[in-house]
Amino acid sequence: MAGPLHGIRVIEMAGMGPGPFCGMLLADMGADVVRIERLAASDRGIDFPSRFDLLNRNKRSVAINLKSEEGRNSLLRLIGNADALTEGFRPGVMEKLGLGPDDCLRINPKLVYGRITGWGQNGPLAPAAGHDVNYIALAGALHGIGPAHGKPAVPLNLIGDFGGGALFLAMGMLAAIIEARSSGKGQVVDTAMVDGVASLMTMQYALLQMGMWKNPRGENLLDGGAPFYDVYETSDGLHVSVGAVERRFYEELLERLGLKNETLPKQNDQNGWTRLRERLAGIFAKRTRDEWCTLLEGSDACFAPVLSPHEAVTHPHSVARGVYTEVDGVIQPQPAPRFSRTPSSLRNAPPVPGSNTAQTLVDWGFTGDEVARLQALGEVAA
Repeated sequence: MAGPLHGIRVIEMAGMGPGPFCGMLLADMGADVVRIERLAASDRGIDFPSRFDLLNRNKRSVAINLKSEEGRNSLLRLIGNADALTEGFRPGVMEKLGLGPDDCLRINPKLVYGRITGWGQNGPLAPAAGHDVNYIALAGALHGIGPAHGKPAVPLNLIGDFGGGALFLAMGMLAAIIEARSSGKGQVVDTAMVDGVASLMTMQYALLQMGMWKNPRGENLLDGGAPFYDVYETSDGLHVSVGAVERRFYEELLERLGLKNETLPKQNDQNGWTRLRERLAGIFAKRTRDEWCTLLEGSDACFAPVLSPHEAVTHPHSVARGVYTEVDGVIQPQPAPRFSRTPSSLRNAPPVPGSNTAQTLVDWGFTGDEVARLQALGEVAA
């Protein structure tokens, strides 16, 4: 099935994490994403069975010798036929390979050149190594995550790598591709995770300056400080979540918990939050998670069980919407978002590195004889 990006050609320089996730999103939506692997397997980093490398689904894999002039020129020829390129190396690496923005835009003026790093292409930290936890720390997000009177809690690498990184890169690439179609000119999309996470924090900055987010970590409305927006343990040692912020949802929660007629602190009286939390904790501790699901799930009490990834796959809502699927024996989330007329699809399992080299080169303009010559020279995967 042809997704909304059918006909868009993207070169993805092989990397890990946010860059491949961006490529997966584009590929899921129908783009022809060609992942460029280093020819030597020893240069590729972590090695595990390809079918589990889900961030490479729906892509094609081409292995090229990037250390030779012949290999570099072959890649530049592919880039000349591409709409976009993404890379996630440290600043300056692509330039040293002779594949920087100036080199690529010279042969393809319409090319959208996407770069993703933690710190950005410039600034005092630009050349330094880092990971998600460092980027969200510097951007102010990590400070607000964790319990009151405790240290910041390290979250999954969703905020920096994928939220502030890959999603912002994908959005920037799509915007620049649309603009290039009207202007005829490409450009560089500099995606820094510290920039993206800072953007994700926009609402928090507004609340801070309005005086609505003034307490220490874990004592505010949306960071677990409010007893009606928190997680509670059940009698079987599992957990449930409640998020009854709006008054009518909070009232429904109290009614379903049997607390409607009980004298309790006012919902937004922060001086009473400790007592209210103790009362709610005592109530939730009396039943199992499944019993609370029977009572509260699907209501306007803003409730959901805290599920493990394995449990999430089999939850009735996930099953009804087809949120997950299985390909080649590997469970994975379906593409998102959903399109009514040009749906995304799972067309191909993640390829073995380099396995699509010959066919992809032909599809992108090389002749069979040219491919055979490059293979004989050892410049591309055989």
